[in-house]
Amino acid sequence: MSDQEKLYSIWVYLQAEPLFWLTLTIGAYLIGDFCYKKSNLFPLLNPVAVSVLLVGGVLFFLEIEYERYFDGAQFIHFLLGPATVSLAIPIYKKWAIITENTKSILVSVFLGSFFAILITYLLSKFMRLEEDIILSLMPRSVTAPIAMGISDLIGGIPSMTAIITILTGILGAAFGSFTLDLIKIQNKSARGFALGLASHGIGTARAMSRDTTAGVFAAVAMGLSGIVTSLLIPLILNVIQI
Repeated sequence: MSDQEKLYSIWVYLQAEPLFWLTLTIGAYLIGDFCYKKSNLFPLLNPVAVSVLLVGGVLFFLEIEYERYFDGAQFIHFLLGPATVSLAIPIYKKWAIITENTKSILVSVFLGSFFAILITYLLSKFMRLEEDIILSLMPRSVTAPIAMGISDLIGGIPSMTAIITILTGILGAAFGSFTLDLIKIQNKSARGFALGLASHGIGTARAMSRDTTAGVFAAVAMGLSGIVTSLLIPLILNVIQI
């Protein structure tokens, strides 16, 4: 067997093994994190965005179907569940602070969710998008699993909703801290809450990496916005009769 044939056989073996795709995913994120830190936390080099581009580029270049990649990397997807549930631990530890700000939290979540839906709808109408695309965009400000469920129920396209939701999270996490610095908001609770409300899971992860209190309020905002948005969207659709 020639060296070329040996290399090809090794490549086929690696493709067939879940470890290859798992390693690719983790490696892509580590590269993204390295670039992010080396760039002095430049917003556009967010680790999630970089890793998505790297993995997507590999799949496109090698003509690998997403389903095949997911079969190998689904262990990371499985860990999303425990990771989300584990957010309850810091929330429990900061419960006293949360209860002290209950009214502010509820009002902020309601207004933030309402205007996120309304602005998305108005901009979509202004751009004369088709009805199914508008319905797919409306739940973009909540975490992807909830957004996809809402989209499916109201007649949107869940796969499109997932893409838009992830992009929303990446952009929110990338530019959220910069925007908050620009308007001189220094309170950790407020900063975390804003990131969780605007950019859900990715924003929550970013807030948690910066400060525990910010991460807790981001997690609270992410969870409550999912509930409020799932209730508001059907009501708004009934009013505007889309």
